[in-house]
Amino acid sequence: MSSAPLRSPTLRPHRMKKDESFLGKLGGTLARKKKAKEVSDLQEEGKNAINAPMSPATIDIHPEDTLLEENEERTMIDPNSKEDSKFKELIKVLIDWINDVLVEERIIVKQLEEDLYDGQVLQKLLEKLADRKLNVAEVTQSEIGQKQKLQTVLEAVHDLLRPHGWTIKWNVDSIHGKNLISILHLLVALAMHFRAPIRLPEHVSVQVVVVRKREGLLQTAHVTEELTTTTEMMMGRFERDAFDTLFDHAPDKLSVVKKSLITFVNKHLNKLNLEVTELETQFADGVYLVLLMGLLEDYFVPLHNFYLTPESFDQKVHNVSFAFELMQDGGLKKPKARPEDVVNLDLKSTLRVLYNLFTKYKNVE
Repeated sequence: MSSAPLRSPTLRPHRMKKDESFLGKLGGTLARKKKAKEVSDLQEEGKNAINAPMSPATIDIHPEDTLLEENEERTMIDPNSKEDSKFKELIKVLIDWINDVLVEERIIVKQLEEDLYDGQVLQKLLEKLADRKLNVAEVTQSEIGQKQKLQTVLEAVHDLLRPHGWTIKWNVDSIHGKNLISILHLLVALAMHFRAPIRLPEHVSVQVVVVRKREGLLQTAHVTEELTTTTEMMMGRFERDAFDTLFDHAPDKLSVVKKSLITFVNKHLNKLNLEVTELETQFADGVYLVLLMGLLEDYFVPLHNFYLTPESFDQKVHNVSFAFELMQDGGLKKPKARPEDVVNLDLKSTLRVLYNLFTKYKNVE
């Protein structure tokens, strides 16, 4: 679905006055007008050749971004930020996620700006994630039709996100205008809301070039745009719990809590000749969580339901997710932690999961 990106114009350096350069002075000594243009062309070529190696990276401005009304402004990502490894990782993770979700639709996204701007892919993505059908035309070629589809899709997105406190940092015009920043904000919000089985890189920020038109002249400024914070904050977990307080204000008591939880899990895992000494690492592959749930609920978990010796990240996530399902079957609420958090050795997430088990099963022999 991708198409070749528009070529960005190179911003030329301001023309030097003739008298400020050697070639300018030379041009002034030539008598014939015919030679004047040749010298002028040579002068420009010479300046470009000299200045080019020393010039800073040019701003990646699309032709349409220079056609502004008075006081209008547009934004674009600074070229240096596009080369940042975490920024590239964010885009790759999101593209891979979209393609995984839409694999049955035979849709392959290669470039976010070019493939998502018209609303077609966003429609399919939302329908798949939310398990609902949107009342929109399937294919729209006209700009008006595309924007109408986008409007319907984004209204559905906003209905889902606003009740959970998400700040809306995109609109129909920015998405249709292929504004990558807006598209990334939208995708990050969707991934977090639907608990996508991915790990977004944390603390991704980019330098954004803001182009404004003032008194007929284009002016540029740089601002920092934050695309991701921490996974915990992006998940909307703004309600603090005892573990937030424990980590922030009573780290000295953390060892006491960990010791109590280790004693609790070993009381049951010892029945299988297993022992835990490190909570964050030994529960990260999900195996002990699955076995612990079987012991607490007094049933045997068939080995074909999980990976006894998981090797990949996905296999570990599968195990933790399966353990979460067993917890819900046992009457516990869905854990606040994400399976990916536990697999990624997030101690606070692991403690939350184990503490919930401790609260319900502490008297189980």
